Amino acid sequence: MPRLTKIEDLADRLHSTAIHLLRQARVQDSASGLAPARLSALSVLVFGGNMSLNDLARAEQVRPPTMSRIVDALESEGLARRTVNAQDRRAVVIEATEKGTAILWQGRKRRVKFLAQHLSRLSEEERRKIGDAIIAIHKAMPRQP
Repeated sequence: MPRLTKIEDLADRLHSTAIHLLRQARVQDSASGLAPARLSALSVLVFGGNMSLNDLARAEQVRPPTMSRIVDALESEGLARRTVNAQDRRAVVIEATEKGTAILWQGRKRRVKFLAQHLSRLSEEERRKIGDAIIAIHKAMPRQP
């Protein structure tokens, strides 16, 4: 494999590889039985914590009316609930239920198992290099609030 010399070439290869990897891992999500938009919103709640409908819509890059329909569906399936904000009784907070959290963790386990199966095909040295690359990528990425 030729050595990359330009940062843009490296960024392009990383982008393509990351998208390809995520598409393959995402196939595991079909076992959850949830539509991708619902699963994504639930993931934000489980791993990001409780939030307002507007914050959830912003995180998922959709309009609040769209997110309201997604949350309605999650509520009807017992995966999320709306509660009154303790600090501002006029506001509503969306939170994942225990059932929703369990579904997300099961999905994460499926994805991790899928990835581990593929990583097991690599040598110890190749896996070490991937581990080092992950650390470097984390250093290069902007901090999330």
